Amino acid sequence: MAEIEEKVIMTPKSKTPTSTVLIVERKVIEAEPSDKTHVAGGDHTGIIINKEKIYENGVTEPCHAQLEFCVYLVSAVTGNHTREARALRFWFKPEVSLYDCPHEAQAFFRELVSPQDFPKDYVGFIKKIIKLMQNKYHQLKLLEVELRQEGTGTPPPEPNGDITSKKIVYKYDNGSFIDDSIVNQTHISEQRVLDMIENAYPNPLSVEDFVTAGKWSKADVKDALESLEEKGLTRLMSDGIYVRQHSIDTQVVKQMPTLCSSRQPTIAVVTALYCEKQAVDAMMDNQETYVRYTTVGESNVYTLGTIGAHRVVTTKLPSVGRTREAMTAAGNTTTRLLGTFQKVDYVFLVGVGGGVPHYTDYAKHVRLGDVVVSTPAPDLQDKYVYIFCEKAERNNKGGWDYEVKPYKPADYLLQDLAVILASSNASWSHYVNDGLNRLKGVPGRWEPPEEATDRLCVDVGGGAFIEVSHPAPQGEKMRGPRVHCAPLAGGRAVSCAGEARAAFASHARALAYDCELDAVLDSVVGNCKDCFISIRGISDYRDGTRGKDWQPNAALAAAAVMKAIILALEPPTD
Repeated sequence: MAEIEEKVIMTPKSKTPTSTVLIVERKVIEAEPSDKTHVAGGDHTGIIINKEKIYENGVTEPCHAQLEFCVYLVSAVTGNHTREARALRFWFKPEVSLYDCPHEAQAFFRELVSPQDFPKDYVGFIKKIIKLMQNKYHQLKLLEVELRQEGTGTPPPEPNGDITSKKIVYKYDNGSFIDDSIVNQTHISEQRVLDMIENAYPNPLSVEDFVTAGKWSKADVKDALESLEEKGLTRLMSDGIYVRQHSIDTQVVKQMPTLCSSRQPTIAVVTALYCEKQAVDAMMDNQETYVRYTTVGESNVYTLGTIGAHRVVTTKLPSVGRTREAMTAAGNTTTRLLGTFQKVDYVFLVGVGGGVPHYTDYAKHVRLGDVVVSTPAPDLQDKYVYIFCEKAERNNKGGWDYEVKPYKPADYLLQDLAVILASSNASWSHYVNDGLNRLKGVPGRWEPPEEATDRLCVDVGGGAFIEVSHPAPQGEKMRGPRVHCAPLAGGRAVSCAGEARAAFASHARALAYDCELDAVLDSVVGNCKDCFISIRGISDYRDGTRGKDWQPNAALAAAAVMKAIILALEPPTD
């Protein structure tokens, strides 16, 4: 007797005026076409649609993975928005381990919302689910799909951390998305001018620099700079040359004063953004800041201080990015730091980063305000802690080929301390509170933004996106920001590209991306520093540079974790 093949069967489970629940399951069954059953043929052979039958075989076992997301529909007639929640609940075959179930569910979801062929209507959405289950996800036994309208009038959110000036509205008309884009002119503002001057710090900027970069008039730039100077945020160094006013006790020097042995720092901290340096400095006592300004080449800023028994020096890169100038400056700044302070044994890269969300697994999910510390992936033999992707290309097998630079310390002491900190649930939040107290009166919103601003969005192509609910913990309460230990990744080839970003993060086991600090690590390794670590507070879901609202608090969280790790080190012997 011939073996009967598995069929993929869709059956309605329940329906109300505002919701529909469907079951898509895999069964070994024979079915005949009837007025209540459609047995597909041709390319769709193996699919059965129950038109009216209500699903009766209730599943008592809790689902193995679940997720919710929202689409925003706009009526072509009234123009009103409708927010529709869609939930997927997964049950897998027994041979799939419970550990692998969330991975399989996440892979299914990513493919379902792939920008290449995102389903634009109900029929397309259900059809794609059925075809994925039939052709690829053979271990998926049953999928419950719930579609629920949640009211009108709510406009779609903007993707978290996207600071582009484009506003997008989605219309649902005859099953198609139409996106209307209104691009605003980039007007000058004091905040934009301050952002530029902070990013360049400690390098000064001329009025001409702002005019060239912002396409603003010289008069508007001068007005903004003078206003910022009155507020004590910028300082005029010479005619037309401005710099960020760092702090009252900054000492301007032509070269660093010679430090006696007992004052030589053993820990160096490298930051890239101005708020990152402010956050790190807030963790230190006995601070002294020295700045060497130059109008040609790179300026340098060093803040010396103590954390517990340890002597620490912090610096800020004058710029970051993939331009040759920025990469050279990042490497030079780090090399000069390590050359000036030759007793440094430990190097910390501290600041913000972009989280890699996991839509179905709370244990691996990274949220805004969490901290990711660069440690090796436990399931990989190659124990890199940071991996930079220079190039990502599609191969003919449907996967990706990467050109990478991996980095690993000769000594994993800092990584070991980070794992202990994360696994012991040791408190580090009081260092955040200490930092908040020290930063009172310092411009910037250092407290965490409202949790509702943490919107998790997936790019589905054509300028559209969907909002996904954060996975919830099973059997435990939601708690505050968490420390995650995993490799960090960098590289514009993958960090800001939706599909490549997720694929590379999975390949590298990375839980966060940074703003491309490989030139810094090249210098650290080249200067034979055996212990180094990167700590990233999560401020967006890209690379950390876009989540302006979350940056100060995320930087403070990273600095607090840095302090906890430093205090776990043995005190210096001298």
